[in-house]
Amino acid sequence: MTTRPPVYGYVAEFDGVDALFEAVRAARRAGYTRMDAYTPFPVEGLAEELGHHGWGLPWAVFAGGLFGGVGGYLMQYYAAVVSYPLNIGGRPLHSWPMFIPITFELTVLVGALTAVLAMLGLNGLPRPYHPLFNVPRFALASKDRFFLAVEATDPKFDLQETRRFLEGLHAREVSEVPH
Repeated sequence: MTTRPPVYGYVAEFDGVDALFEAVRAARRAGYTRMDAYTPFPVEGLAEELGHHGWGLPWAVFAGGLFGGVGGYLMQYYAAVVSYPLNIGGRPLHSWPMFIPITFELTVLVGALTAVLAMLGLNGLPRPYHPLFNVPRFALASKDRFFLAVEATDPKFDLQETRRFLEGLHAREVSEVPH
């Protein structure tokens, strides 16, 4: 059983996007990997700077769509050929052109549902509580400030050394984040 670190980590407050980008680059060069940035608006390229690569969602949606399409086709095949075969007007039992609309619809439906559920799961949502909510100044993240949080679970994290490192990035304020 792993023990929980004494704190969640540190959060550094910056005035602008450029300062935040420089801080993220410096933290990556220093070897920090478990960190996240919080901004009042979407910032192009920030996720890549942080080292987040979103390859999980496209593969999940592809797998969900494939499962929905194959499942829909097999469901119709079972119903028309195996379970209740009716030869009406000499048509073949396995009339694949008739199966295409439902196969397409189930591909889209299951793919879309998988996209929503995978997005929520990969983002860790719903999450009504986060330790950063304990920092009073973090409320400014939705107004006009930019924050870089370094988690205590990072292999390079040290209570004193990480604080000194973040203060050396010319942060407006560095706060300890309790659990």
